[in-house]
Amino acid sequence: MKPSDVPAPAQSPALSRRIAGLALPALVVLAAEPLYVLVDTAVVGHLGPVPLAAVAIGGTVMSVAAWLGTAAAYGTTGRAARRYGAGDRAAAVAEGVQASWLALVAGAVFALAMQVLAGPISTALAGGANPVADAAGQWLRVAAWGAPGLLLAAAGNGWMRGVQETRRPVRFVLAANVLSALLCPVLVYPAGFGLTGSALANVLAQTVGGGLFGYALVRTAVSLRPRPDLVVAHLAVGRDLLVRGAAFQASFLSATAIAARYGTVQVAAHQIAIQLWFFTALAMDALAIAAQSLVGAALGAGDARAARALARRVVLLGAFAGTAFALLFALGAGVIPSWFSADPGVHEQAMIAWPWFVALQPVAGVVFALDGVFIGAGDLRYLRNMTIGAALGGFLPAIWLGYAFDLGLGGIWAGLAVFMVIRLAALTHRLRSPRWTVLGVPTGRARPPAGPCVGRPSRASGRLGSRE
Repeated sequence: MKPSDVPAPAQSPALSRRIAGLALPALVVLAAEPLYVLVDTAVVGHLGPVPLAAVAIGGTVMSVAAWLGTAAAYGTTGRAARRYGAGDRAAAVAEGVQASWLALVAGAVFALAMQVLAGPISTALAGGANPVADAAGQWLRVAAWGAPGLLLAAAGNGWMRGVQETRRPVRFVLAANVLSALLCPVLVYPAGFGLTGSALANVLAQTVGGGLFGYALVRTAVSLRPRPDLVVAHLAVGRDLLVRGAAFQASFLSATAIAARYGTVQVAAHQIAIQLWFFTALAMDALAIAAQSLVGAALGAGDARAARALARRVVLLGAFAGTAFALLFALGAGVIPSWFSADPGVHEQAMIAWPWFVALQPVAGVVFALDGVFIGAGDLRYLRNMTIGAALGGFLPAIWLGYAFDLGLGGIWAGLAVFMVIRLAALTHRLRSPRWTVLGVPTGRARPPAGPCVGRPSRASGRLGSRE
């Protein structure tokens, strides 16, 4: 890749089109899962506050599987994008094979572990043995069987984003989630499964999605054999992403546990606000996905100037997206909570979190965009250390102090605000440093063994922004 292949900073419309070409399909993929979760929340919410609180707890535990999936997808995208930017598509797909093996093993271990641990974990998060804990454990034991498919789909998304293939992931994710969204109300109500029907719909969606991505990999890869050298390299990348993710998990699990200790209506209201937060986060992560792929490809091709231009543009777009979400939710404050629960107490508690939720959207837009830039650049150690510092020095102390002083949901969301502001300051400081623009391809031999040609592009055809 030559510098002339990449839009110059002055060519901002062309640069924005490059980003949009990857971000818009990624938006569909990212939004499909949280949209289904919101549908699921609305369906279960009309069963009553106890089932809704149970899904809040069970869904928080299942987010551990999503955390593993995010690590698989993001780590694979960065590594595959560098290979692709260097002109070696076959090696980029080989990264996806190893990530998929790791995803299947991790998903199976998680599903089996939850058959034993679902009850104790739910009881701990619910503040003791009670109807909410019992319902959450029942939901979680069923939903956990979707983890292998969930993680396989995440790995598939990772390598496809790395090679800048955008169409098939959209079709796969939409097919799985539309099927599940249709089945969820049927299984919960007419079929009579109740809360368990929600978990079954989750399992179906995740298994179908994982199967579609697995089939695509089988059709594309030269070899499906596990490669110890690449597995080790993925584990090294995954280590930093998993430790970083652990900081997120500790923070959000603690927030849910504290909300549960305030009462059923509080945790139900927190579920509404936090699921909307996750929805907007994943929607705005579309820009982060584009940044991962394009920044990784630019650095893999040896062009730091293009990587910096992409970073600046994606930050501006992230701020715009966050502001748009803030306006949307500010206008819908009196209506949106009623979509998820008819309980007046839940509505009242949701309004405590709402001002924080709205005000943090522009900050989140910039933070999530910069996360994508640095993941694409492979600057994972900095992201890991910064996130741990923000969680241990900001989020967790703030929310537990809020609990000690009985500040309710306002204390939890103030803690989230501290967390986001610390991350914003640290990421913008890093952006000004030259240390993240490391050129070249990742370590670990990625060349696949000799076999049928899968199409190795020339350096020109593998350039930034090329279409599959």
